[in-house]
Amino acid sequence: MQRILYQIQKEFLQLKRDKQILPMIIMIPIIQLVILANAATFEINEIQLSVVDLDRSPSSQQLISKLAGSQFFTIVNRSFSSEKSRDLILKGKADASLQIPAQFESALNRNGRGQVFMQINAINQNAASLTQVYLNSVINDFAGRKLSQKIKIQGQPINYKNINTHVSYWFNPEMNYKFYMVPGILSILVTIIGMFLTSMTIVKEKEVGTIEQVNVTPVKKVQFISGKLIPVWIIGMLEMAFGLLLGKLLFNIPIAGSYFLIFLSVGIYLIVALGFGLLISTVANTQQQAMFVSFFFMIVFILMSGLFTPLESMPIWAQKLDLINPLIYFIRIMRMLFLKGSSISDIHQPLLALLIYGGFILGLANWRYRKTQ
Repeated sequence: MQRILYQIQKEFLQLKRDKQILPMIIMIPIIQLVILANAATFEINEIQLSVVDLDRSPSSQQLISKLAGSQFFTIVNRSFSSEKSRDLILKGKADASLQIPAQFESALNRNGRGQVFMQINAINQNAASLTQVYLNSVINDFAGRKLSQKIKIQGQPINYKNINTHVSYWFNPEMNYKFYMVPGILSILVTIIGMFLTSMTIVKEKEVGTIEQVNVTPVKKVQFISGKLIPVWIIGMLEMAFGLLLGKLLFNIPIAGSYFLIFLSVGIYLIVALGFGLLISTVANTQQQAMFVSFFFMIVFILMSGLFTPLESMPIWAQKLDLINPLIYFIRIMRMLFLKGSSISDIHQPLLALLIYGGFILGLANWRYRKTQ
C-alpha cells in the first residue's frame, strides 16, 4: 500500500510540473461547457423566409403577418417574383420560400381550400424537416381560424365540441435544449480527461526512458498500474464536480437526481475510460501515437453515443454496434439522473453494463502490460 501511495504522490508531482497538462485540465471544462452548450443545438429560431405574394389579398396578408409574428421565421424578402425568391435560396440568403398563388382568397371563400407552394433548402435534412413542420403548423393554424370565421359568418351549425388541449412537459418543462446537452457534454469531458491523461502515462515513461528503471524495481505490476490510474481517477471526479458547479452557475442546470448516484456513476465510468487509456498506452510507443489512437476512439464513441443523433434514428447495424460503446450508457445515466431524478433501480442495467465493461477492459489492459523484473 505504501508503494502505491508513493506512486500516487509521484504522479501528482509530475502533473504539477507539467505546464501543458495542468492548464488543459482547468480550461477544458470551461471551454466545453461555454461553447458547446450554446452551439450544439438542433433548435431553429430564425428561419430566413422569402415570401412571394401573387394574390395580394387580405387573406394572403393575414398569412404573411402570422408568419412574420412567429418566433421561428424572419421574412427577408417580399416580392412578386418566383425567380427572385428561388435565387435567394440558391445564394444562401434565404432558407425557404413560400409562394401564395393568385386567387388564393377566392378559393378559400369558394370551397374552403387554398394552395400554397413551399420551397425549402434541404442541404441540411434536419433543418429542412423542422422548417417544413413549422411552416405547416403556422399555415394549419391560419386555415383553422379562417374556417371558424367562415362558419360563424354563414351561420352554419357547429356539430363538434371545442377541444381544449393542455400539454404538460415532463422532466424539462421549459424545453431548454441546454438542459439536455450539458449532461452529455459533461460525459464527454470525463471521457477526455480519463482516456487522454491515462493514455499518456506509460507512454511518457517509455519516451523519457524511465520505464526500464521501473521494470527492474520491486514494485509489482498491479501497484505500478494502480499508482498510475488512481490520480487520474481523482482528477476525473474533481473535473465532474467542477463541471457540475459551472453548469449550475452558467446555465442553472437542474439536478433532480441524487449527487451520490451521479458520482457513483462517474466513478464506475471512469474505470472504463481509464482502462481504455491504459490499453492504448501499452500499445503505443510515443505520446503522438497515443493521442491519435485516443482521438480515433473518442470520435467514434461521441458520434455514436446518441449525443447529437438519437439511437433510434441510426441503422440497425449501428444500434447493435453501439452495445460496445460505453459512452452511450453513461450519457443515458447522466440524463436520467439530471432531468428525471432516477433512482438506482432505474439505472441499474446501464450501470451494471459499465461495471462489467470496466472490469473487462481494465483486466485486458493489465494483462497487455508486461512488466519484467
